[in-house]
Amino acid sequence: MKRKLALILTLAMVLSLALAGCSSKDSSTDAKDSAKHTITFLHWRGEDTEVFNKIIAEFEKANPDIKVEMNVLPSDSYIANASATLLSGKGSDVFASFPGSQFEALQDSGVYADLSNESFLSKFSESLIEAGKSDGKQLAVPYQLVYNIPVYNKGIFKKLNLDVPKDWNSFLKVSKTLKDNGYDPILFAGDVSPSQFINPMVMNNEPTDDAFPKLETGEEKLTNDWFVKTLSQIKELNDKGYFQKDPLGTKKEGAAALFAQEKGAILALGSYMMSAVKQQNPNIEQGLLSPITVDASQMKYEGIHTATFMLGVNAKSKNQAEAKKFIEFLTDPKIAAEYANGTGQMLTLKDVKYDSPELTESAKWLDKKTLFQPRYTLKKEQVSKAIETAVQDVLSGVEPEKAAKKAQEEVDRAIK
Repeated sequence: MKRKLALILTLAMVLSLALAGCSSKDSSTDAKDSAKHTITFLHWRGEDTEVFNKIIAEFEKANPDIKVEMNVLPSDSYIANASATLLSGKGSDVFASFPGSQFEALQDSGVYADLSNESFLSKFSESLIEAGKSDGKQLAVPYQLVYNIPVYNKGIFKKLNLDVPKDWNSFLKVSKTLKDNGYDPILFAGDVSPSQFINPMVMNNEPTDDAFPKLETGEEKLTNDWFVKTLSQIKELNDKGYFQKDPLGTKKEGAAALFAQEKGAILALGSYMMSAVKQQNPNIEQGLLSPITVDASQMKYEGIHTATFMLGVNAKSKNQAEAKKFIEFLTDPKIAAEYANGTGQMLTLKDVKYDSPELTESAKWLDKKTLFQPRYTLKKEQVSKAIETAVQDVLSGVEPEKAAKKAQEEVDRAIK
């Protein structure tokens, strides 16, 4: 605990200096802005900056007494830095967070203001904002709806007369056909895919929907058959050459570029990549598919969904009313559609009109049976990391049983 507190305080000091630099203003604007309530908005999606700048300008026009300063941090270090600044008492008024263990850590620290009585909650699909609840209180509202399943190239599938596989054998056959025709069947991003691809791979293998949370109570173990089987199937894909060369050495941007160049047919990331791929290749036709790891008759779920980019208000903020007004503005159907269509992101809000082929394709999954991302049902970051590392180990040549044993030892340490 002492080490954790020391780390948080150190990060707080570093980030305070960084944010001070980010928020510096021209002195000529000081007098004008002094009469306004200035709220800060912190998130990790740098690719959304242009769209958010337009929306913020519209908000400030509609609310001339409020100014919004936006700060964006890298996604890979976001939660550590965001936690530090929020806990320091000088953090952002509105901030985004991830579901799962990261949300749990923040709410345990008491940084969320209670949003349970806010009228804008009625604009959300109730089932999609459960991830932002704790002890019956709505502490954050997930804004984005993501399908954490691979994206595939419809054009390549049509060219080779391939159907979307419905079971494990057909997934292997499709992969073989793709490889035989000169394509990398599955493009894997070493920095992201281990934590993403494991979710659809495990969804039909795990014995119960709460198998991952049971790891933290000791009721389940990663050395049990269902997880070893999942690792063995990932090893099978790797051994047969169905991932590109050096999958762990390929970054997310590199994998996306290869997919956009149509050198690979399946991108092992999620729906959130479709817009970025489309920008690189306007002619590409994309869809979503899941690796079904069982026979079709045994399939429980068709895919994985996540409600993320959870917007919260800092409990220590002196501008909570203005912060809530900003979140309410983002829930307006017109503004929500502007954000969704400008960024290519599905939303958890009702009555949003999507106008891009990629969002229309993603919207089809609203009617499919999907499971909330298992990794985000974990409350302990060490357990989540152990699962991710097990995937990396298998791709590095470690036998599935050994990788599972090593991961379980880490779980045991985390839950003691």
